[in-house]
Amino acid sequence: MEMNRILLKLSGEALAGDKKTGFDEATVIDVASQVKKIVDKGIQVSIVIGGGNFWRGRTSDNMDRVKADQIGMLATVMNCIYTSDMFRAAGLKTHIMTPFACGSMTELFNKDKAIEYLENGEVVFFAGGTGHPYFSTDTATVLMAIEVEADVILSAKAIDGVYDSDPKVNPNAKKYDSMNISEIVDKKLGVIDLASAVLAMENKMPMMLFGLNGEDSIVKAVTGGFTGTLVKCD
Repeated sequence: MEMNRILLKLSGEALAGDKKTGFDEATVIDVASQVKKIVDKGIQVSIVIGGGNFWRGRTSDNMDRVKADQIGMLATVMNCIYTSDMFRAAGLKTHIMTPFACGSMTELFNKDKAIEYLENGEVVFFAGGTGHPYFSTDTATVLMAIEVEADVILSAKAIDGVYDSDPKVNPNAKKYDSMNISEIVDKKLGVIDLASAVLAMENKMPMMLFGLNGEDSIVKAVTGGFTGTLVKCD
C-alpha cells in the first residue's frame, strides 16, 4: 500500500498508558520519536487524538448530550496541545487546527493550509472533532483523512486489532488479520462507530488498526512488520 500521506488516530486511553487517565509522558515521548522517524522518511503525517483519557461522554442522564459532547471536543484540544508540545521537544514542527476558534491556541482548519504544512514536512493535529455534537472522533478521523487526501488511516488503540468479540470478555475471541470495512458495518463489531465506517466505505478510505503499546508499532505499520488488522475498502 502506498503511504505518502497518512492520518494517525491515537486513542486518548492509549496515551494514558497504565494510568488510564491523563497522560503517560513516556508513552507520548515514544509516539513522538516514532512519528519523527516516519517524517524523516518523507512521509506526511496528520493526527487526530480521542478524548477518552479525560472524558467518556455523559456522566449522568441529567446532563445534556450536546454539552457533554462539547466537553469531549475540548478534551481532544487539550490532548493535542500537550502531544504537540512533546512532538516539538522531539524536533518536529507542529500545527493544531480546530473547526472552531480557540483564541491563539489553535488555528481554524483550512484544507489548503493543512496540505501546505504537510508538504513542508510539518505535523498537523486536527483537534475538536467535527465541531458538532453527536459525531465521534472516529468520524472526525475519517472526515479529515478524506479532506486532506490521506492514503490510509493508522488507528493506534489500546487493543491490538479487530476481534470477532471483546477479547477482555472472551479469551477465545478471534483476531482478524484483514477484513473488508463492510464486515464492520454488517457485523456491527464496534471497533469504530457505524457512521465513520460507512463514511470510510463510501470514500474507499482504508484503515490499519493496531495496538499502540507494541514496540515501534507506528513505525512498523508504515515500514513493515504490521501485526494489527488491515481494513480494506474493496
